[in-house]
Amino acid sequence: MPGPTPPPSAAAPAVAPRRPAPRWHTLRVAAVERLCADAAAVTFAVPDGLAEEFAFRAGQSLTLRREVDGRDERRSYSLCAPVGGPLRIGVREVPGGLFSTWLLDGLRVGDTVEALPPLGTFTPDLSRPAHHALVAAGSGITPVLSIAASALADPQSRVTLFYGNRRSDTVMFADALADLKDQYLDRFQLVHVLSREPREAELFSGRLDRERLAALVGAMVDVEDVDGWWLCGPLGMVEDAREALRAAGVPEERVHRELFYAEEDEAAGPPTLRHPDAVPTGPSSRLTVRLDGRETALALPQGTTVLEGAQQVRPDLPFACKGGVCGTCRALLVDGEVRMRRNYALEKAEIAAGYVLTCQAEVLSEQAAVDFDS
Repeated sequence: MPGPTPPPSAAAPAVAPRRPAPRWHTLRVAAVERLCADAAAVTFAVPDGLAEEFAFRAGQSLTLRREVDGRDERRSYSLCAPVGGPLRIGVREVPGGLFSTWLLDGLRVGDTVEALPPLGTFTPDLSRPAHHALVAAGSGITPVLSIAASALADPQSRVTLFYGNRRSDTVMFADALADLKDQYLDRFQLVHVLSREPREAELFSGRLDRERLAALVGAMVDVEDVDGWWLCGPLGMVEDAREALRAAGVPEERVHRELFYAEEDEAAGPPTLRHPDAVPTGPSSRLTVRLDGRETALALPQGTTVLEGAQQVRPDLPFACKGGVCGTCRALLVDGEVRMRRNYALEKAEIAAGYVLTCQAEVLSEQAAVDFDS
């Protein structure tokens, strides 16, 4: 006699493999839509021949690059469209930002931009019905909107979203969220929290911090009914949310996070990762890098990150933020021992499987090897 059916999981497989050998492609800008004073949505036209390569999962991001004063500058922006929708990113302007200012003020329909195919593991499993609870602040709504719209396409799935902003006129995708609410009245619970604009209910006025999140969750959500929590925003908000959920008894494996930036003084990373047979450290290490089926060996000076050193001989390595946030530079450690300076992109299952952020990984052993194709 068969046993009971296991409960649905809101998360995708714990370790989602990278698509082999991501390559840069030139995409044409199809639309630039202003969302509020300092934010816009940019839509790209994908040629028919690249449709499969640029198909994306809810919660993934797009890495763009441009040359500025002879430098190769890259940034990752989350996709905001539902699965199967147009290739569309949300951008909030960073004062003085090389990329965001250009995307918002300099980009025109018909312009072209270089992009990598979609990447990222902040992706729920949408193959089965589930209750997804989402917590976002500011531009953190971008991947969360994609997740919400994609999940609600399943008539048996539900979504709860807590969204924090300063004022109502700074809310990105306000119309899109309102449309989702109107379309899925019985399955979409939307809560706006404003820190600099009073609302009728005191619970919805103020910062989306640990205390307010604990109160919101306690008042509006049965945590045992939620299959997965998806948190996106600045580090402080995400960490507050994790603490509030931990205190509410939510299992850690049901909580997933993505950051849009991390403060520079936050340098804590996971424990040192050691591959079996690692040997003592030395002033330099022999590093082997595998990408696109080709292996390259180099001498890596002690204290130099894997990405920084390997780029000298393999300029085609994938990367974007170089801050341990986006996860674009993820690779599998197949030999040796490394220590990551910081990690805000990899989840515990990925670390346990041997993945590292090469932009943050320092080699501690005499030799090491990383595989970007895994």
